[in-house]
Amino acid sequence: MKKLKKVLGILLAAALSVGAAATLYAEEAQEGVAIDKEAFDELIASGITADDADIEASSWASAVKEAGVLRVGGTRTSFLFSQLDETDEGIRGFDAGLYQLLARYILGDETKFELTQVDSSTRESVLQSDQVDAVFATYSITDARKEVISFAGPYYTSKQAVLVKAGNTEITGVDSLAGKTVATQSGSTGPDILAEFAPEATVEEYQDDIAARTALEQGRVDAYVTDYTLLLNAIVKNPDTYEIAGDVFGPEDNYGIGLPLDSDGVAFVNGFLEKIEENGTWAELWKISLGDRTGIETAPEPPVIGE
Repeated sequence: MKKLKKVLGILLAAALSVGAAATLYAEEAQEGVAIDKEAFDELIASGITADDADIEASSWASAVKEAGVLRVGGTRTSFLFSQLDETDEGIRGFDAGLYQLLARYILGDETKFELTQVDSSTRESVLQSDQVDAVFATYSITDARKEVISFAGPYYTSKQAVLVKAGNTEITGVDSLAGKTVATQSGSTGPDILAEFAPEATVEEYQDDIAARTALEQGRVDAYVTDYTLLLNAIVKNPDTYEIAGDVFGPEDNYGIGLPLDSDGVAFVNGFLEKIEENGTWAELWKISLGDRTGIETAPEPPVIGE
C-alpha cells in the first residue's frame, strides 16, 4: 500500500501540476479509499447561494430558477468524480460536488438536480437537444467541441496516461506502444492524441471506460489510454489489477462545464467557480473527493478560469 501511495503521489502530482456495470464497480471498491460521506454532505450543504440580481442578469440561470431544478448531464460510475452510492442513492465525488454546489447556488437546495447519464459520445448531443442545462463529466475543452457547445471553466487540469495489466513489463509508457493494440474511448480526445504520440499503435475505440478496461482485462488489447484522472479511478480501486505505465503525457487537458452554445450561463457559472475557489470550497472538495483518497496532502492550484 505504501508503494501504491508513492506511485499515485508522483503521478497525481505530475498530472495536477500541469494543471459499466454498477456491480463491478461495487466489487472493485477497496478499504480505505471510500469517500467521507459525512464530510462531503456537510460541505455541499454549506455552499453559497447566489444573489437574486445575479440570477436575474443571466437568462440561463433564470431558466433554471424558474424550472426549479438543474438538469445535469453526468455519470454515476466515476469513483473519484461522480459515483452512485446504492446504500443511500447519493452521488458523490469532485464533479458531483460541483453540480450540487451549483444547484444550491441557484436554487438554494443542493438536492434540486436531475441527472441524465452521458458518455463521451453523447455529451454534446444532450446539450444541443436541450435535455440538460449543463454537463459535468470530466469534459475536456477542445476547439472542435467549442464549435457546437460552450464551456465554463476550466475547473480542473489533467493529462493522458497508459493503463496496463499489473505485471506488464513490455509497455513502459507511450513510447512503447508501437505495434501494440490500444484501447481508448470513442468521442474522447484519446484517438487524436494516440494518432500524434503513438502513430504506430493499433487503436480500438470503446464506448465507455468499463468496456475499455474489460477489453484490457480479457487481453483483447495491450493497453488503455485516456485521461489520467479517469485511470486513477481504476488504480485506486484495483492496485493489484492495473498499473500506470510510464509518465503522464500529451497536452494539458482542461476540464470544463459544458453549456449550450453561446449561452450567457458561461459568465454565470464562471462567477460561481471563482467564488468557490476564493472561499476555499474548491480546495476542500478536492481534498474530500481526491486528496484524502489518494494520499496526496496538498491541493493543486486550480486552473485560471476563462483560459
